[in-house]
Amino acid sequence: MEGKKKKWMAAALAAAVLLGAAGAAGFRLAGRILEDKVAAALGPRSEIGSMRLGLTGVEAVQVSIRGDPRWPAGYELRAGHIKVVPSLRSLLSGEYRVRSITVVRPYLSVLRTGEGRLRILPGLLETGQTGGPGDAPATQDNAAPAVSIGRIVLQDGVVELFDATAKNPPLKIRMEGIRADVRKITIPSFADTTRFELAGVVKGTNHDGHVRLAGWTELASKDTSLSLKLESVDMTTIQPYLIGADEAGIIGGALDLDLTCGVEGNYLKAPGAVRISGLELARPRTPWGTFMGAPRSAVLKLLKSSDNAITLDFTLEGDLSSPRFSFNDALSRRLAASMTDLIQGSLGRAVEGAGAIGTIGRDTAGEVIKGLNSAVQDLFGRGEANRP
Repeated sequence: MEGKKKKWMAAALAAAVLLGAAGAAGFRLAGRILEDKVAAALGPRSEIGSMRLGLTGVEAVQVSIRGDPRWPAGYELRAGHIKVVPSLRSLLSGEYRVRSITVVRPYLSVLRTGEGRLRILPGLLETGQTGGPGDAPATQDNAAPAVSIGRIVLQDGVVELFDATAKNPPLKIRMEGIRADVRKITIPSFADTTRFELAGVVKGTNHDGHVRLAGWTELASKDTSLSLKLESVDMTTIQPYLIGADEAGIIGGALDLDLTCGVEGNYLKAPGAVRISGLELARPRTPWGTFMGAPRSAVLKLLKSSDNAITLDFTLEGDLSSPRFSFNDALSRRLAASMTDLIQGSLGRAVEGAGAIGTIGRDTAGEVIKGLNSAVQDLFGRGEANRP
């Protein structure tokens, strides 16, 4: 009996060794497959310092994707370290499922085109898509295989947003210390509900602020629900979103924003509040200079009477599929309307048609406000100078 028992134990041990060897061989094979897939997926403008197979996945060190000559930055992506943890069974079965991607110290450049389209990693995500500049139309033969990603984590990142809707050449907004967590995304169909969280520092000329973003989106349908918070953001950095080109410039101030955004069936509804504090304005170009559609002198007087801070409530609404809808214009119109309402309330006056200011645009709002200028000037400046 003892001899038979020892034989069974030896056979079991041998089987375990064989299974372990087979598992290790399978893992190495899957790892080599993944190494090839990662290198190929990054595209011809990519560079990888080194790649190594770890216990749970593939690690790429010093990864970069150069921008093409039309891209506003030298690189679309740079990263000190990228770790990809696959589903090994999916790799060996010909499917592509990734448990997680962790990117350490990444730099990412993002372009918002003049038409409002957000472009991220075009060299990686737009290859073969119809309509991409210089890209061949997708066909059944060259269409990219579906890749399902469970989670993407960014640690200590830098993001530079180049926004051509705000300025030409594009306005650059730099965010540092980015921590982001994105869950469940399928490329290229984007059919899943993707949840995300992001936090970081918004760099400014005078001081830095903070950004927090959280919510979910269905990328295929564009249905979205998110909350956005900005804290103490330098207003000189974002002034193209707040004022017109002919208005008094901003030389100092901080902005807090609390925005809840919902998109359903391509229709946007986003109630929010903006708090402006410590505002400093440049000298006006004309005697009738305005800020956010309101008389400059009235805004400054309102700041003095409200502990150097103004809070504006607003709601953005519009059809995102309409070529006439512009998020920037909608924001500036609503803020101009809110500023006008606040000033009118502080004066204890009412102006006929003021309720329509938010829908007829900043230029028309300025014309309505000009009707207030005499009274405002009398109360806040010119009248004092002319009194005996």
